[in-house]
Amino acid sequence: MTPSGLAAPHDPAPQGSERSDDPPAPAGAPTALHGSLPQPHGLHVGPRPPVRTPGPVPPADVLTLDDPGPVLASGSSADVYALDEDYVVRRYRCGRDATHEARFLQHVSARGFPAPAVYVAQGPNLLMERLHGPTLLQALAAGEVSIADGARLVVELHERLHAIPAPQDVPHDETQWPHVPAGPVVAHLDLHPGNIVLTETHGPCVVDWANARAATAELDVALSALMVAEVAVDAGGDYSLAARAFLAAFLAASRVSPVPALDQAAAARRSDPGLLTGEKELVGGAVELVQEMVRVAS
Repeated sequence: MTPSGLAAPHDPAPQGSERSDDPPAPAGAPTALHGSLPQPHGLHVGPRPPVRTPGPVPPADVLTLDDPGPVLASGSSADVYALDEDYVVRRYRCGRDATHEARFLQHVSARGFPAPAVYVAQGPNLLMERLHGPTLLQALAAGEVSIADGARLVVELHERLHAIPAPQDVPHDETQWPHVPAGPVVAHLDLHPGNIVLTETHGPCVVDWANARAATAELDVALSALMVAEVAVDAGGDYSLAARAFLAAFLAASRVSPVPALDQAAAARRSDPGLLTGEKELVGGAVELVQEMVRVAS
Protein backbone atom coordinates (compact mmCIF):
# COMPACT_ATOMS: atom_id res chain seq x y z
CA MET A 1 0.00 0.00 0.00
CA THR A 2 1.35 3.41 -0.93
CA PRO A 3 1.04 6.48 1.31
CA SER A 4 -1.31 8.11 -1.18
CA GLY A 5 -3.49 5.03 -1.24
CA LEU A 6 -3.54 4.77 2.53
CA ALA A 7 -4.69 8.36 2.80
CA ALA A 8 -7.46 8.11 0.22
CA PRO A 9 -10.92 8.12 1.78
CA HIS A 10 -12.33 5.89 -0.93
CA ASP A 11 -9.49 3.51 -1.60
CA PRO A 12 -10.75 0.72 -3.89
CA ALA A 13 -12.12 -2.09 -1.75
CA PRO A 14 -9.54 -4.89 -1.62
CA GLN A 15 -9.83 -8.63 -2.10
CA GLY A 16 -13.53 -8.95 -2.76
CA SER A 17 -14.92 -6.38 -0.37
CA GLU A 18 -17.56 -3.95 -1.50
CA ARG A 19 -17.03 -0.25 -1.18
CA SER A 20 -19.17 1.50 1.37
CA ASP A 21 -21.13 3.28 -1.35
CA ASP A 22 -22.10 0.02 -3.04
CA PRO A 23 -25.55 -1.47 -2.35
CA PRO A 24 -25.19 -3.68 0.74
CA ALA A 25 -25.46 -7.42 0.35
CA PRO A 26 -24.71 -10.10 2.90
CA ALA A 27 -21.55 -12.17 2.66
CA GLY A 28 -22.09 -15.88 2.53
CA ALA A 29 -19.04 -17.85 3.58
CA PRO A 30 -19.16 -20.71 6.06
CA THR A 31 -18.72 -19.04 9.43
CA ALA A 32 -16.67 -21.90 10.85
CA LEU A 33 -13.62 -20.51 9.05
CA HIS A 34 -13.90 -17.16 10.79
CA GLY A 35 -13.19 -16.25 14.38
CA SER A 36 -15.37 -13.70 16.07
CA LEU A 37 -13.28 -10.67 16.94
CA PRO A 38 -14.88 -8.49 19.62
CA GLN A 39 -15.27 -4.94 18.41
CA PRO A 40 -13.46 -2.26 20.42
CA HIS A 41 -15.67 -0.21 22.69
CA GLY A 42 -17.42 2.45 20.67
CA LEU A 43 -16.88 0.80 17.28
CA HIS A 44 -20.28 0.39 15.68
CA VAL A 45 -20.68 -0.71 12.09
CA GLY A 46 -24.42 -1.23 12.20
CA PRO A 47 -26.53 -4.28 13.01
CA ARG A 48 -25.44 -7.49 11.35
CA PRO A 49 -27.97 -9.17 9.08
CA PRO A 50 -28.63 -12.86 9.55
CA VAL A 51 -26.13 -15.11 7.83
CA ARG A 52 -27.72 -16.68 4.79
CA THR A 53 -26.68 -19.88 3.13
CA PRO A 54 -24.22 -19.14 0.32
CA GLY A 55 -24.66 -20.49 -3.15
CA PRO A 56 -22.58 -23.44 -4.33
CA VAL A 57 -18.87 -22.82 -4.82
CA PRO A 58 -18.24 -22.16 -8.53
CA PRO A 59 -16.23 -24.76 -10.45
CA ALA A 60 -12.48 -24.26 -10.58
CA ASP A 61 -12.55 -23.69 -14.33
CA VAL A 62 -13.80 -20.13 -13.72
CA LEU A 63 -10.17 -19.38 -12.82
CA THR A 64 -9.13 -19.93 -16.43
CA LEU A 65 -11.55 -17.38 -17.87
CA ASP A 66 -10.03 -14.22 -19.31
CA ASP A 67 -13.00 -12.25 -18.00
CA PRO A 68 -14.44 -13.96 -14.89
CA GLY A 69 -16.78 -11.07 -14.14
CA PRO A 70 -16.95 -7.36 -13.30
CA VAL A 71 -13.81 -5.90 -11.72
CA LEU A 72 -14.51 -5.08 -8.07
CA ALA A 73 -11.08 -3.69 -7.26
CA SER A 74 -7.60 -3.25 -8.70
CA GLY A 75 -4.49 -2.97 -6.57
CA SER A 76 -0.83 -2.53 -7.42
CA SER A 77 -0.40 -6.20 -8.33
CA ALA A 78 -3.80 -7.90 -8.51
CA ASP A 79 -7.37 -7.50 -9.71
CA VAL A 80 -10.51 -8.81 -8.00
CA TYR A 81 -13.43 -10.01 -10.13
CA ALA A 82 -16.96 -10.59 -8.86
CA LEU A 83 -18.42 -13.97 -9.77
CA ASP A 84 -21.65 -13.40 -7.83
CA GLU A 85 -22.71 -12.13 -4.39
CA ASP A 86 -20.75 -14.85 -2.59
CA TYR A 87 -17.51 -15.43 -4.51
CA VAL A 88 -14.69 -13.56 -6.23
CA VAL A 89 -11.57 -14.33 -8.22
CA ARG A 90 -8.38 -12.57 -7.13
CA ARG A 91 -5.77 -12.63 -9.92
CA TYR A 92 -2.15 -11.47 -9.98
CA ARG A 93 -1.48 -9.54 -13.17
CA CYS A 94 2.19 -10.58 -13.28
CA GLY A 95 1.33 -14.28 -13.19
CA ARG A 96 2.72 -14.75 -9.66
CA ASP A 97 1.81 -18.06 -8.04
CA ALA A 98 -0.96 -17.47 -5.48
CA THR A 99 -0.40 -20.74 -3.59
CA HIS A 100 1.75 -19.08 -0.91
CA GLU A 101 -0.98 -16.55 -0.12
CA ALA A 102 -3.66 -19.25 -0.07
CA ARG A 103 -1.73 -21.41 2.38
CA PHE A 104 -1.30 -18.54 4.81
CA LEU A 105 -4.98 -17.62 4.51
CA GLN A 106 -6.04 -21.20 5.19
CA HIS A 107 -3.56 -21.46 8.07
CA VAL A 108 -4.88 -18.40 9.92
CA SER A 109 -8.55 -19.07 9.11
CA ALA A 110 -8.28 -22.58 10.54
CA ARG A 111 -7.07 -21.01 13.79
CA GLY A 112 -9.99 -18.62 14.04
CA PHE A 113 -8.44 -15.46 12.61
CA PRO A 114 -10.90 -13.30 10.64
CA ALA A 115 -9.89 -13.53 6.98
CA PRO A 116 -11.71 -14.38 3.74
CA ALA A 117 -12.13 -18.05 2.95
CA VAL A 118 -10.12 -19.51 0.05
CA TYR A 119 -11.67 -22.35 -1.91
CA VAL A 120 -9.27 -22.91 -4.82
CA ALA A 121 -5.73 -21.72 -5.62
CA GLN A 122 -4.50 -22.23 -9.17
CA GLY A 123 -1.56 -20.40 -10.75
CA PRO A 124 -2.03 -16.65 -10.22
CA ASN A 125 -5.69 -17.10 -9.23
CA LEU A 126 -7.59 -17.47 -5.97
CA LEU A 127 -11.27 -18.40 -5.76
CA MET A 128 -12.37 -16.66 -2.58
CA GLU A 129 -15.22 -15.57 -0.40
CA ARG A 130 -16.68 -12.19 -1.29
CA LEU A 131 -16.81 -9.75 1.63
CA HIS A 132 -19.33 -6.94 1.92
CA GLY A 133 -18.75 -3.74 3.87
CA PRO A 134 -16.54 -0.65 4.04
CA THR A 135 -12.87 -0.75 4.86
CA LEU A 136 -11.79 0.66 8.19
CA LEU A 137 -10.10 3.43 6.19
CA GLN A 138 -13.41 4.39 4.60
CA ALA A 139 -15.20 4.25 7.96
CA LEU A 140 -12.55 6.49 9.53
CA ALA A 141 -12.78 9.00 6.68
CA ALA A 142 -16.58 9.06 6.96
CA GLY A 143 -16.44 9.63 10.72
CA GLU A 144 -18.22 6.33 11.39
CA VAL A 145 -15.31 5.05 13.51
CA SER A 146 -13.19 7.20 15.81
CA ILE A 147 -9.42 7.35 15.46
CA ALA A 148 -8.98 5.81 18.92
CA ASP A 149 -11.31 2.90 18.17
CA GLY A 150 -9.76 2.32 14.76
CA ALA A 151 -6.25 2.25 16.21
CA ARG A 152 -7.32 -0.18 18.94
CA LEU A 153 -8.85 -2.47 16.34
CA VAL A 154 -5.59 -2.61 14.36
CA VAL A 155 -3.69 -3.39 17.57
CA GLU A 156 -6.14 -6.16 18.50
CA LEU A 157 -5.81 -7.72 15.06
CA HIS A 158 -2.02 -7.64 15.34
CA GLU A 159 -2.14 -9.30 18.76
CA ARG A 160 -4.49 -12.00 17.62
CA LEU A 161 -2.49 -12.71 14.46
CA HIS A 162 0.83 -12.89 16.29
CA ALA A 163 -0.57 -15.52 18.64
CA ILE A 164 -0.61 -17.89 15.64
CA PRO A 165 2.65 -19.83 15.09
CA ALA A 166 4.06 -19.68 11.59
CA PRO A 167 3.17 -22.67 9.41
CA GLN A 168 5.92 -25.24 9.19
CA ASP A 169 5.01 -26.45 5.70
CA VAL A 170 5.35 -23.13 3.85
CA PRO A 171 8.92 -22.40 2.68
CA HIS A 172 10.36 -18.99 3.49
CA ASP A 173 10.77 -16.93 0.32
CA GLU A 174 13.99 -14.94 0.69
CA THR A 175 13.96 -13.70 -2.90
CA GLN A 176 10.81 -11.63 -2.55
CA TRP A 177 11.60 -10.15 0.89
CA PRO A 178 15.38 -10.22 1.31
CA HIS A 179 15.11 -7.83 4.27
CA VAL A 180 12.79 -10.14 6.21
CA PRO A 181 14.39 -13.16 7.90
CA ALA A 182 12.11 -15.96 9.01
CA GLY A 183 10.39 -15.53 12.36
CA PRO A 184 8.21 -17.53 14.75
CA VAL A 185 4.75 -16.09 14.03
CA VAL A 186 2.47 -15.25 11.14
CA ALA A 187 2.99 -11.65 10.02
CA HIS A 188 0.73 -9.88 7.53
CA LEU A 189 3.25 -7.11 6.71
CA ASP A 190 0.60 -4.88 5.15
CA LEU A 191 -1.86 -4.48 8.01
CA HIS A 192 -3.38 -1.01 7.85
CA PRO A 193 -6.93 0.44 7.82
CA GLY A 194 -7.28 -0.01 4.06
CA ASN A 195 -6.84 -3.77 4.43
CA ILE A 196 -9.46 -4.26 7.14
CA VAL A 197 -13.03 -4.78 5.95
CA LEU A 198 -15.84 -4.14 8.42
CA THR A 199 -18.08 -6.91 7.15
CA GLU A 200 -21.78 -7.02 7.80
CA THR A 201 -21.85 -10.63 8.96
CA HIS A 202 -18.40 -11.51 10.33
CA GLY A 203 -17.18 -8.23 11.80
CA PRO A 204 -13.67 -6.95 10.95
CA CYS A 205 -11.77 -9.15 8.46
CA VAL A 206 -8.20 -8.70 7.23
CA VAL A 207 -7.59 -8.90 3.48
CA ASP A 208 -4.68 -8.74 1.00
CA TRP A 209 -2.33 -11.42 2.30
CA ALA A 210 0.17 -11.16 -0.56
CA ASN A 211 3.00 -10.18 1.81
CA ALA A 212 2.19 -12.67 4.59
CA ARG A 213 5.03 -14.82 5.85
CA ALA A 214 6.78 -16.14 8.93
CA ALA A 215 8.35 -13.14 10.66
CA THR A 216 8.31 -11.29 13.98
CA ALA A 217 5.56 -9.34 15.67
CA GLU A 218 7.94 -6.38 15.97
CA LEU A 219 8.44 -6.18 12.20
CA ASP A 220 4.71 -6.45 11.51
CA VAL A 221 3.93 -3.64 13.97
CA ALA A 222 6.82 -1.54 12.65
CA LEU A 223 5.57 -1.78 9.07
CA SER A 224 2.05 -0.79 10.11
CA ALA A 225 3.44 2.17 12.04
CA LEU A 226 5.66 3.26 9.14
CA MET A 227 2.84 3.15 6.59
CA VAL A 228 0.71 5.45 8.73
CA ALA A 229 3.72 7.64 9.57
CA GLU A 230 4.46 8.14 5.87
CA VAL A 231 1.04 9.72 5.49
CA ALA A 232 1.64 11.80 8.61
CA VAL A 233 4.95 13.28 7.39
CA ASP A 234 3.57 14.15 3.96
CA ALA A 235 3.12 17.86 4.61
CA GLY A 236 1.09 18.33 1.45
CA GLY A 237 -1.31 15.52 2.25
CA ASP A 238 -4.89 16.16 3.27
CA TYR A 239 -4.76 13.47 5.94
CA SER A 240 -1.40 14.12 7.61
CA LEU A 241 -2.91 15.40 10.87
CA ALA A 242 -5.39 12.54 11.11
CA ALA A 243 -2.62 10.04 10.36
CA ARG A 244 -0.46 11.54 13.10
CA ALA A 245 -3.30 11.17 15.60
CA PHE A 246 -3.95 7.60 14.45
CA LEU A 247 -0.25 6.74 14.78
CA ALA A 248 -0.10 8.14 18.31
CA ALA A 249 -3.16 6.11 19.32
CA PHE A 250 -1.78 2.96 17.66
CA LEU A 251 1.61 3.21 19.38
CA ALA A 252 0.01 3.97 22.75
CA ALA A 253 -2.25 0.92 22.52
CA SER A 254 0.34 -1.54 21.20
CA ARG A 255 2.22 -3.69 23.69
CA VAL A 256 4.81 -4.48 21.01
CA SER A 257 7.41 -1.80 20.34
CA PRO A 258 8.22 -1.21 16.67
CA VAL A 259 11.61 0.35 17.45
CA PRO A 260 13.76 -2.83 17.32
CA ALA A 261 12.51 -3.58 13.80
CA LEU A 262 12.31 -0.05 12.38
CA ASP A 263 15.49 -0.27 10.29
CA GLN A 264 14.38 -3.59 8.83
CA ALA A 265 10.91 -2.21 8.14
CA ALA A 266 12.34 0.89 6.48
CA ALA A 267 14.51 -1.24 4.20
CA ALA A 268 11.46 -3.27 3.23
CA ARG A 269 9.46 -0.13 2.49
CA ARG A 270 12.21 1.41 0.36
CA SER A 271 12.46 -1.77 -1.69
CA ASP A 272 8.70 -1.93 -2.25
CA PRO A 273 8.17 -1.71 -6.04
CA GLY A 274 4.72 -0.24 -5.44
CA LEU A 275 6.15 2.96 -3.94
CA LEU A 276 6.93 5.92 -6.16
CA THR A 277 10.21 7.80 -5.76
CA GLY A 278 8.55 10.65 -3.91
CA GLU A 279 6.83 8.22 -1.57
CA LYS A 280 10.08 6.42 -0.80
CA GLU A 281 11.53 9.78 0.24
CA LEU A 282 8.96 9.88 3.05
CA VAL A 283 10.32 6.75 4.71
CA GLY A 284 13.20 8.46 6.54
CA GLY A 285 10.94 11.08 8.06
CA ALA A 286 8.42 8.38 8.96
CA VAL A 287 11.10 6.45 10.88
CA GLU A 288 12.04 9.58 12.83
CA LEU A 289 8.39 10.31 13.64
CA VAL A 290 7.78 6.80 14.99
CA GLN A 291 10.95 6.98 17.09
CA GLU A 292 9.96 10.36 18.48
CA MET A 293 6.42 9.28 19.33
CA VAL A 294 7.68 6.16 21.10
CA ARG A 295 10.16 8.30 23.07
CA VAL A 296 7.47 10.75 24.12
CA ALA A 297 5.11 7.98 25.18
CA SER A 298 7.73 6.12 27.23
